[in-house]
Amino acid sequence: MSDAVSTAIRVDGTALAAAVKDDLRERVSVLREQGVVPGLGTILVGQNPGSLSYVAGKHRDCAEVGIESIRLDLPETASEADIRAAIESMNTNPDVTAFIIQLPLPEGIDPTAMLELMDPAKDADGLHPINLGELVLAVPGGNGTIDTPLPCTPRGIVEMLRAYDIPIAGKHVTIIGQGLTVGRPLGLLLTRLEATATLTHSRTVDVAAEVRRADIVVAAAGVAGLVKPDWIAPGAAVIDVGITRVLSEETGTYRLRGDVDPAVASVAGYLSPVPGGVGPMTRAMLLKNVVEAAERG
Repeated sequence: MSDAVSTAIRVDGTALAAAVKDDLRERVSVLREQGVVPGLGTILVGQNPGSLSYVAGKHRDCAEVGIESIRLDLPETASEADIRAAIESMNTNPDVTAFIIQLPLPEGIDPTAMLELMDPAKDADGLHPINLGELVLAVPGGNGTIDTPLPCTPRGIVEMLRAYDIPIAGKHVTIIGQGLTVGRPLGLLLTRLEATATLTHSRTVDVAAEVRRADIVVAAAGVAGLVKPDWIAPGAAVIDVGITRVLSEETGTYRLRGDVDPAVASVAGYLSPVPGGVGPMTRAMLLKNVVEAAERG
């Protein structure tokens, strides 16, 4: 990457997601001509506002590309047995190509135990332990695809980097955050693509120092404005995953903020925005996992 840039190139996840949807719409049309109708199932427990919005968005996305929606909503009072029964119904429903269990689940319900009950072939999020295990076992140097669903956000990040011709192989990537949905699986996926990946977290002695070494920075800590311009090597690619609702003192309204200080744009070579960056690509990758599951049969 170049030694210095004045303004980062905007990595537009919204535009990229629209292109992915265009491709998926054509593939779904071909499947339907063959008598195969892809269907996404969702299991939602309770009335968490964020979860309600997220699930509704997934089903709107499905309608855009021709994927059918199968939705199971359970009350907050649902027992573990109720949730197990919902998962089994999704596993056996022939109309469900793939499905998700929307997290978080109510207190006292072990999400890992619920994920393990899913049919791995119907795992739309790519988070079933067997599918994560396939990612661990994948041979380095591959092309980023394996015959099992990949976690949506990591897959979306890789596709964003590739779309902007940002090199991955041989590059140093620093990931801020080691969560199950982003940090840990992204580290696995990037090392398979022959990058050197460093996962930092709350116990890392000097996160800024690790970030300064990176050609690519992925911020997934959920701390608004955490990453400052002096953390970034000139010309580095910065992918902002964090989303925090911040109250504006001027307007009294909430707005979305990422983990990356907007001033980073004066140093970085590439910068994904919040909103409009990783979020749309994550949702597009969920659809892609469903369509690929239908194509695999």
